[in-house]
Amino acid sequence: MEKIQLGDSDLAVSKICLGTMTFGEQNSESEAHSQLDYALERGINFIDTAEMYPVMPRAETQGRTESHIGSWLKKSGKRGDVILATKAAGPSRGISWIRNGQSDFDAANLKLAVDGSLQRLQTDYIDLYQLHWPSRNAPIFGAISFDPKKERPHAAIEDTLAALGDLVKAGKIRHIGVSNETPWGVCEFTRQSEARGLPRIVSIQNAYNLVNRSFEAGLDETCFRERVGLLAYSPLAFGQLTAKYIDDPKAAGRLTKFPPTWSPRYMRESVLEACRRYADLARANGMSPATLALAWCYSRWFVASTIIGATSLQQLQEDIDALAVQLPEEVIASINAIHAEMANPAQ
Repeated sequence: MEKIQLGDSDLAVSKICLGTMTFGEQNSESEAHSQLDYALERGINFIDTAEMYPVMPRAETQGRTESHIGSWLKKSGKRGDVILATKAAGPSRGISWIRNGQSDFDAANLKLAVDGSLQRLQTDYIDLYQLHWPSRNAPIFGAISFDPKKERPHAAIEDTLAALGDLVKAGKIRHIGVSNETPWGVCEFTRQSEARGLPRIVSIQNAYNLVNRSFEAGLDETCFRERVGLLAYSPLAFGQLTAKYIDDPKAAGRLTKFPPTWSPRYMRESVLEACRRYADLARANGMSPATLALAWCYSRWFVASTIIGATSLQQLQEDIDALAVQLPEEVIASINAIHAEMANPAQ
């Protein structure tokens, strides 16, 4: 599988990254290990997780995903074969059980977060350490505009970078990245790192899929010029782009397993209509809706690696196989025509 240099780092990551947020909730430990084994067999060397996982986030299961990966690393002896990424949970969002709700990106909390992840992952270093969402008020997770009335105290970006720099010096992390960020955030992180001689972000992990192409409205140019690679998450829009919920509204998956409040942006009628149209396009061209959606992400010039998640090896195989699919120009034109009419319904 093709490897891509991530930003200005020395990390050469596979075009597909194995996402793991189902491990410990929708997937057992043995199933998690099977997915990890299969992913490596198929040439994937990039694994993404988070201290918050699995989802839905619950105090009873928090950290279980990292623990399942850690037991696999210990059993398999494959630590040197993989690039391991994890994320520190940011403040608020109702996750009070992580560090007793003290989850801002200050030095003390980041050290606690890293040490906890290292222990669960059973490793002494993390290749890519990411900030799961901004410390500051920012329009993320489906918000379409900035609201200054929601301003709150937060760790300064320069202080966060200094804390991450200390963790790099200690050998606990190698490179840093952000997630669910905005163009301003990317620019401020790079500006502060360059002005102060601090570690520079090499990646941004943001949602990107056929029903949410908001990355193309400014972040694409920002990341190109700042040399920050996109790790595209939710390429199947929480499963909506597979059309399984359109075909069967009671189909097993996170959108039926978890409360609707967990992912309301993927339950909008405009999203469902867009997904129906993309599914019809895929089937008219002899491919599954999932293959169409993934082949689209895999082929975008600004996507360094696409994060895929699955609950079965069959799903994982289909997701990886889509990498070999080249979308015809007329299909791409049809995708863009649907997008022009529907805009970004899941933004």
